[in-house]
Amino acid sequence: MADEKHEEPGPNSPDVHFEPLVKLAPIDIKTLEEDEEELFKMRAKLFRYDSSLDPPEWKERGTGDVKLLKHKTGDSRIRLLMRRDKTYKICANHYVQTNMSLKPSSGSDRAWVWNTPADFADEEARPETLAIRFANAENAQKFKDKFEECQKAVTEMRTISSLSLQTREFCKQLSNQDGILQLAEDSQDTEKTPNENGDKSADEVAKKLGEMSVKESQDQAEEKKSETSGETNGDKPEEKTEEKTDVKEESVTTPKKDEESKDGGTEKTESKD
Repeated sequence: MADEKHEEPGPNSPDVHFEPLVKLAPIDIKTLEEDEEELFKMRAKLFRYDSSLDPPEWKERGTGDVKLLKHKTGDSRIRLLMRRDKTYKICANHYVQTNMSLKPSSGSDRAWVWNTPADFADEEARPETLAIRFANAENAQKFKDKFEECQKAVTEMRTISSLSLQTREFCKQLSNQDGILQLAEDSQDTEKTPNENGDKSADEVAKKLGEMSVKESQDQAEEKKSETSGETNGDKPEEKTEEKTDVKEESVTTPKKDEESKDGGTEKTESKD
């Protein structure tokens, strides 16, 4: 009977559904990796050498995917980034530099040790000594090859950027020289324009002088014409006739004096007689 009771189906439970009081919209969380190109990705475990302890020792930072990322906009820098599983907390974040060297860890062919002058895992730049361990030696060698390849790419991009800066400076110098030449040409043009203006003013003065000389010659010609017209009217000949009459009067009076002298002589002769 007890088994039969257990076999009996129980009452159907009602389908209860509760609407949430607050609806939350999904949020897109940006990891700042959207503008970067992934060059390498592999699972590994990271350690940090803590020198603040006495004695210093290695501490595990986390397990996750180690990445080598390059910016898509042509930046010459490549960074190493590693996040912990599930929490995605950053445990390594620094730039790959040419002076870094991966050294094999003691007693292991699948681990590497290197120094970085500035690691930003704790949001503050600090010099760190890091060690990374892979599942096998093959994966470790792949990481080393890619790391050294990124170092070569950084040197090449830096040389290209330096050359581009030099070319930009050279272009600026050329543009400055072009600007100086343009200024010189403009100054020459400004120097030419006053001369042209001076030539124009000299031409105008010469024209005015010519007009004045023509007017003077015309005035002189008009004066000569007026003089000739006055002579024809008899103004000046009257003066000449007057002068001539005066001369005749003088010539007429002089003989009288001679006659008087002669009469006086005769009278004296008569008195003598």
